[in-house]
Amino acid sequence: MPERNQAQLSQLVEIILASQKYRHISADLVKRIGAAELEKGRKPKEAVKAAKKKLHQIAGAYLAEKPVYPAWLQTLKASIQSENPQDLKNACREILQQHASTRERLPILHDFYTNILDEVGPIHSVLDIACGFNPLTIPWMPLQNEFTYYACDIYDDLAGFLNSFIKLYQAKGEAWVCDVIYQAPKQEVDLALLLKAIPCLEQIDKSVGERLLDSVNARRLIVSFPIHSLGGKQKGMPKNYEARFYSLVEGKSWQIKRFEFDTELAFLITK
Repeated sequence: MPERNQAQLSQLVEIILASQKYRHISADLVKRIGAAELEKGRKPKEAVKAAKKKLHQIAGAYLAEKPVYPAWLQTLKASIQSENPQDLKNACREILQQHASTRERLPILHDFYTNILDEVGPIHSVLDIACGFNPLTIPWMPLQNEFTYYACDIYDDLAGFLNSFIKLYQAKGEAWVCDVIYQAPKQEVDLALLLKAIPCLEQIDKSVGERLLDSVNARRLIVSFPIHSLGGKQKGMPKNYEARFYSLVEGKSWQIKRFEFDTELAFLITK
């Protein structure tokens, strides 16, 4: 990239990270998206606007309100101290409601993990890619008593909140900021989760879905797609996403099981 464009890119990243909405987002991701917009020949202001629009599509649209992580942690801590498992589930549900993706999963949450993982052996470790709030569904997962949970997302404040939750839950593992478009996580796990993430990631890079499926170091993966848009419209989405999924795994010698729920289409891959 020419020196002039490098300066424009640095300014673009600085402007976006200074905004209230995106100040906690991965700088590497902002830089990648901003560079792509500048390379299209956009003027700096147009590139900033286009980059913010892209960030809204892949992340910002899913959070209607500003997260209140300190208050949520206090609620979670109190529910864990009560030693009543239902109190923890209720607290997690309250928080999961705040993110559009996990809010859609709430009505099917029990069946989602029970049905998909019914015949899967012991799960000692999980990798949750582009996780959002999904680690708060741990209480519904059929995990071993001593398990390790890895989670990555593009928000650093979310990663901090999830690290605190993992610690409160007395589990092993960590959450961190990642740009999986650039590099897939390297942890070796029993189960990887890629829930409704591929459509968002492919808005930035059409090849990222196939790369992730190939490179994630897990014997089993749950890959899912939304059935409805955020506005509630179906628009032929199940058919289109099913076709997209099978194009991603074409030619692979993997075992595939399909699951359709009211709000989500899921596939269990066994490599």
